[in-house]
Amino acid sequence: MQMASRFSKRFFHVQLKHQLPNVHLKSQLILCSISTFTQENQPQPFYKKTFSHMFQECSIGRSLEPGRQAHARMVVSGFKPTTFVTNCLIQMYIKCSRLECACKVFDRMSEPDRVSWNAMIFGYSKSGKMGSALSFFDLMPARDVISWNSLISGYLQNGNCLKSVEIFVLMGRDGAVAYDETTFSVVLKACSGQEEYSVGRQIHGVVVKLGFAGDVVTGSAVLDMYAKCKNLDESLRFFDAMPVKNWVSWSAIIAGCVQNSELIDGLELFKEMQREGIGVSQSIYASVFRSCASLSASRLGSQFHGHAIKSDFGADTIVSTAMLDMYAKCDNLLNARKVFDFLGNHNLQSYNALITGYARGDRGSEGMQLFLRLLKSDLGFDEISLSGAFSACAVMKGLLEGTQVHGLAIKTPFHYNICVTNAILDMYGKCGALEEACRIFDEMERRDAVSWNSVIAACEQNKNKETLLLFVRMLRSRMEPDEFTYGSVLKACAGEQSLHHGLEIHGRVIKSGMGLDSFVGSVLVDMYCKCGAVEEAEKLHYRIEEQSLVSWNAIISGFSSTEQSEGAQKFFSRMLEMGIEPDNFTYATVLDTCSNVANIGLGKQIHAQIIKQDLTSDVYITSTLVDMYSKCGNMEDSVLMFEKSPDRDFVTWNAMACAYAHHGYGYEALNIFEKMQIERVPPNHATFVAILRACAHIGLVEEALHYFNSMKIEYGLNPQLEHYSSMVDILGRSGRLVEALKLIQEMPFEADDVIWRTLLSICRMHGNVEVAEEAANYLLWLDPQDSSAYVLLSNIYADAEMWDQVSKMRKIMRRGGMKKEPGCSWIEIQSEVHMFLVGDKAHMRCKDIYMNLDLLFDEMKWDGYVPDEEQLY
Repeated sequence: MQMASRFSKRFFHVQLKHQLPNVHLKSQLILCSISTFTQENQPQPFYKKTFSHMFQECSIGRSLEPGRQAHARMVVSGFKPTTFVTNCLIQMYIKCSRLECACKVFDRMSEPDRVSWNAMIFGYSKSGKMGSALSFFDLMPARDVISWNSLISGYLQNGNCLKSVEIFVLMGRDGAVAYDETTFSVVLKACSGQEEYSVGRQIHGVVVKLGFAGDVVTGSAVLDMYAKCKNLDESLRFFDAMPVKNWVSWSAIIAGCVQNSELIDGLELFKEMQREGIGVSQSIYASVFRSCASLSASRLGSQFHGHAIKSDFGADTIVSTAMLDMYAKCDNLLNARKVFDFLGNHNLQSYNALITGYARGDRGSEGMQLFLRLLKSDLGFDEISLSGAFSACAVMKGLLEGTQVHGLAIKTPFHYNICVTNAILDMYGKCGALEEACRIFDEMERRDAVSWNSVIAACEQNKNKETLLLFVRMLRSRMEPDEFTYGSVLKACAGEQSLHHGLEIHGRVIKSGMGLDSFVGSVLVDMYCKCGAVEEAEKLHYRIEEQSLVSWNAIISGFSSTEQSEGAQKFFSRMLEMGIEPDNFTYATVLDTCSNVANIGLGKQIHAQIIKQDLTSDVYITSTLVDMYSKCGNMEDSVLMFEKSPDRDFVTWNAMACAYAHHGYGYEALNIFEKMQIERVPPNHATFVAILRACAHIGLVEEALHYFNSMKIEYGLNPQLEHYSSMVDILGRSGRLVEALKLIQEMPFEADDVIWRTLLSICRMHGNVEVAEEAANYLLWLDPQDSSAYVLLSNIYADAEMWDQVSKMRKIMRRGGMKKEPGCSWIEIQSEVHMFLVGDKAHMRCKDIYMNLDLLFDEMKWDGYVPDEEQLY
């Protein structure tokens, strides 16, 4: 008996726990008689298992090794299996993915029955060997409906939907076997896969003719087919006419509404289903959560979350993954993470949903941490995991991490997946590694529209002049551009201010039928604004069919970027009149226009709207408010906004430092820089511009030189033209004009007119004619028609009493038709902005204005003011 116990453990790996009554079976069906003893060696009843029972258990558990051992025992024992036992053995090998063993067993059968043949057809279909499955089908002496259904289903599962329909037609022509509900379900699914509406409609006619229209399984397949063939109205009509509906029918129609973007209808059907008392299912919850995700309705999704918990689906892995995906797509990553952490058994889909959500929500670091956790699990990864990881690296600008994930991808077959390759290309482009991105693109064997869009976007983002050439290559490859292609190419035209190319691409956009598309139209508006064609941008804006928030933001930011602040504010008012709700970008742009024209009244009104919209926690808006109040002269509110901001990034710190520097509070600006160091906020180029300006205000020359030199040494930042200009100003004000000139001459790039004009202005302060003449020569070499250079040099000559040179400057200006550019000022009275130029007589109340100016001049003279007429040139 001990030997029998050891035999059971060795060959079947089972612990015999069940106590069954002693039964006597026919000898040829008995596998063995196994008995065990208790510790007191008391006899126990026999436990007998048949070979068929053992093979069935191994099939269910996909237990190949015990099944093979049982098969070996059957052969060694000399037992001659019946057809039923042999069929169980074939099924076991098929379920354990050992098709070659199943085939050998089948070949040794003397009289295989229909179950045997059907099993082999199913096995070969499942493994993708449809040629062998068809051979077995053709050799089969007598087919039944299962044989036909297995072949139709096999072609469908292997992606050959057209062949599935052909086999269905052959089945009808054969006439020996009638269709059943499974046949119709499978072939209608094949029509759905190919979106073959006309074929599906004909099969629907056969369904009605044969009396299957009232069958709930067939009916559910029919309405699912219509929905997936983009004919939702037909699907809804069929659903309403169904005499009997079950949860499958409801699930199909709700999913159909979601797939056809009729999201509200899908949710209404869910409510109706609940009123009918129909039970919910995994697929139904998946559809409603997908609706909430597409609507960005996080609050409604939370209600369905509660409904799922009450329906005992809260811990279901499929439902939880759908709800996690919904929260992630609604930018509610906090709840998404809670759902993920609550899941007892994570699957690959739940990891993928959260990794992708983190990447989409600009939280790439957390996405990468989750990806590393996935790698440590035994779930493996797929192409979606890798794509999400590459997107996370792109968000966090993690070139090193992205390169490592690329190395991991190369070791897997997913490296050849076009979606993964596109993600790699996009990652390198966004991380600034344009050379690697182009190399990945050139090595791709197959390219789709996303591939071309990614490499074009990479060139545009990295300011590479190859963008337009790549666009031409794309057209020559006969790949049709889409809205994203045009978006990147038009941005490149805007960046290069290439109006000519922009006009050509606009013409192609019109020919492609996307001329009035909201997204493309918005990019075109932006391009025209940045190329200086503001009137064209305005005309195009009014021609866009659906003026969305994006299109309004484009025209407002376009006018703002061209310093036409009044126009930007005018469009903002029209946008509000049309009932369009502004977003954080809109508010930030309009606040910037308030800064440009010092319109603090409008700025405060917009600030009030921001508070009502609960956008005060937005870092971008907070930074703009700090800047707006400081530029409008209200430093108290600027400091208040900075101190109340819950989150501060480097932009907020820079805005505050610039505000202090702009108002002459140099030590306060330097104090902000010290606090940045304590908070470990890395400074950037803008930070050092503010710091150097602060040093200029309080005359800290040596400190300015220290900060200037530390940019490269301590922070790895190469000084730009603005930093050199600030240093020239600082050195010049301290009287070190020769050092300032030497600094300009040693710059690693060409000096612009601003830096030479700065030096020229300082030369007047110190009366240095020699350096002034050199600066003026460079300035006039850059722009011979620059009147300011002549005016400044003339004033320097006048200060040095070099009247011949003053006269010479004036003659040159008269001959060249040059005039000093008139000054401009403005004032806001009762929400209306009034602009004035020097000598302006265009204002409707100019007589009153000049009369009051004369009165002011008289009072100034009475107070003893004497104008310096030599400086009134």
